[in-house]
Amino acid sequence: SFVGLAQYEYLVTDGRFWNAVGNTFIIWFISTIPMLFLAMVIAFLLHQNIRFTGFYRVAFFLPNVTSMVAMAIVFGSVFSDTFGLVNSALTALGLDSVPWLSSNWGIKITIAVMVIWRFTGYNAIIYLAGLQSIPTDLYDAAKVDGANMIQVFFRITVPMLRPIILFTVITSTIGGLSLFTEPQVLLGDSGGAGEAGMTIVLYQYNQAFT
Repeated sequence: SFVGLAQYEYLVTDGRFWNAVGNTFIIWFISTIPMLFLAMVIAFLLHQNIRFTGFYRVAFFLPNVTSMVAMAIVFGSVFSDTFGLVNSALTALGLDSVPWLSSNWGIKITIAVMVIWRFTGYNAIIYLAGLQSIPTDLYDAAKVDGANMIQVFFRITVPMLRPIILFTVITSTIGGLSLFTEPQVLLGDSGGAGEAGMTIVLYQYNQAFT
């Protein structure tokens, strides 16, 4: 018999689902904006006439081809509440340690830092390819007119890269809204304390297999 939308009733009334949706969008917001900004700055700096450009390109892209599982394990050690390197550094500076993996915002920030570390270099390489397609005459004319580096960046580079920026925003949004490996390996199937790291895909995984 036809049941209409009754089979989705549990989803609409499930608080865990809406918590996962909120977590996913918060992590996406606090990771995507800094990531794309850093990628743009790195690409702009690499586009200048500096030495060892090829080495820097490989170094920035390397995190993107690193195993996400291995990366999550390493970040779990770095941000550990008890023996993590970050808390050790904070304690050495006379600051209070932060419960990175046992507090609501600590978990979200840790996952966001993992996303930023992994994909900043990838987006920087894409931006660098776009920068190389911008005519150098525009930069030469700007220098003749007395424009400084900041003016060149915001008046020439950013407008000319608008289609590429849109592409990276779309791909970063798709990746940010489908986070799974990072929270699953770092925090387990439960998503950490208070399910602060429960993302939409991790929620789907729990519904299907747990």
